Amino acid sequence: MRITDTSDLWWKNAVVYCLDVETFFDADGDGVGDLQGLAERIDYLAEMGVTCLWLMPFYPTPDRDDGYDVSDHYGVDRRLGSLGDLVELVRTARDRGIRVIADLVVNHTSDQHPWFKEARKSTDNPFRDFYVWRADEPPDTSGQVVFPGQEDSIWEHDERTGEWYLHRFYKHQPDLNVANPVVRDEIAKVMGFWLQTGLSGFRVDAVPFLLETLLERNADDFADPHGYLRSLRRFLQRRTGDAVLLGEVNLPYDKQVDYFGGEDGDELTMQFDFVGMQAMYLSLARQDAGPLADALRRRPVVSPDTQWANFVRNHDELTLDQLSEEERQEVFAAFGPEERMQIYGRGLKRRLPPMLDGDPRRVRMVYSLLFSLPGTPVLYYGEEIGMGEDLDAPGRHAVRTPMQWTAEENAGFSTAPARRLVSPVVTGGFGPQHVNVADQKRDPDSLWSFITRLAQRYRQCPELGWGAYEILEQPHAQVLAHRCTWDDASVVALHNLGPDPVTVPLRLGDVGPGCTLADLLQEGGCELAEGGAAEVLLDGYGFRWLRVRRPGDRRLL
Repeated sequence: MRITDTSDLWWKNAVVYCLDVETFFDADGDGVGDLQGLAERIDYLAEMGVTCLWLMPFYPTPDRDDGYDVSDHYGVDRRLGSLGDLVELVRTARDRGIRVIADLVVNHTSDQHPWFKEARKSTDNPFRDFYVWRADEPPDTSGQVVFPGQEDSIWEHDERTGEWYLHRFYKHQPDLNVANPVVRDEIAKVMGFWLQTGLSGFRVDAVPFLLETLLERNADDFADPHGYLRSLRRFLQRRTGDAVLLGEVNLPYDKQVDYFGGEDGDELTMQFDFVGMQAMYLSLARQDAGPLADALRRRPVVSPDTQWANFVRNHDELTLDQLSEEERQEVFAAFGPEERMQIYGRGLKRRLPPMLDGDPRRVRMVYSLLFSLPGTPVLYYGEEIGMGEDLDAPGRHAVRTPMQWTAEENAGFSTAPARRLVSPVVTGGFGPQHVNVADQKRDPDSLWSFITRLAQRYRQCPELGWGAYEILEQPHAQVLAHRCTWDDASVVALHNLGPDPVTVPLRLGDVGPGCTLADLLQEGGCELAEGGAAEVLLDGYGFRWLRVRRPGDRRLL
């Protein structure tokens, strides 16, 4: 193994950090975060070990869905800055070793988008076929809505032309008709435009819905809807060879494989592991590693040119839709017993620390697990300091509160009056008086310092992103023991999901005499007996990263 090999597919061992520009840092004092403010905080991200910055939508928008209702795919929301500000941000980030990707929202647009305004003028308007229409009254589709309780159909009647348009999300977000080759050309232009500004790829929103339109509309030139994903990947690689498509595909593993392109790996570059994430929360609720271990065993081996992305939290609800109803209720009972903590009947509107009652042992164990799982870790802003949620905020906005920089007014996010902030700052035990960047950066024992160390160790262990992995057999149900190996590099990770200390017996049969296990997160390690046998002590909610060291090994860690 040569470390230089990892630079070609940079995203296989990246540390990804997701944020919403409007809630990160306000430089001009208007109460809304902006691109200039984000640029001023780039060194903060670099110091933490972030190598890829994922920007949530920053495009012009009526802002009825936190920017996912785009009204201009070629612009920047003027509240956030200008195209020039974006280019300066991307340039500054690249100088610090951070690539930037952005949300590609092309399943739908805002109903205020010029395309839709034209499309609804008449049934023969040139832009009519940019969207999906039907002349006959649709049947009951209440069972297909994405947001139960907020929408009751995926079709909306348009009084101007007397027809109905498709909207799988909100009614103010009409779906684009990607079966129309002109629409596909526009999407390619959008991608090409942003790549020219220096972006290194896109997080692609709602991918399965995008392909469903091709399937349902019987696009003659794309009889196989996945052919469209392959064409997007080819286009991306022609324009920027090392750019990525990180896809949101919340489906069972067997269906997710298709979105990678199967063995060829020629569709999405990366996908979020929703199955593993939901299994992790079930394991945490039960204090039993079994569900997560089972998910990892079932996780398909994918092409070396693709990758799984692991996460604890994202900007949406913490969805539990792939668990059974009984399993979901277990997680609700453990981490969201109040109705106001739940959303859409399928998920939670909470962040991790409040769910774990602020227990620093459990919080750190979970993030150690995140960084040690095979794949690429993705952090959501504020996770590195243990931010909480605002349960009084509607829906998904509960976890989209301003970043907490200091204990000062407005959490140091903005100098504007509190009433002008884009959203209220979290209050209570997880408010900025108790949880903020400034205090934690000065504390070597803080969560921020711990996350920074995890990011460093992850980057120093490319086998976690590149290697094969196995679940190690051991007798404790509450312990997950797994091993990642790439060529001659191998790391064993142990995580205790229970409160009681345990001694974990290991047997690494392929390890020869004279080898040891070096601890990567604390001083010490342990000897390996004949046959690679060892016994490792784990505290309650404890964790260990152990590198297999062979005689003559010249690694520093």
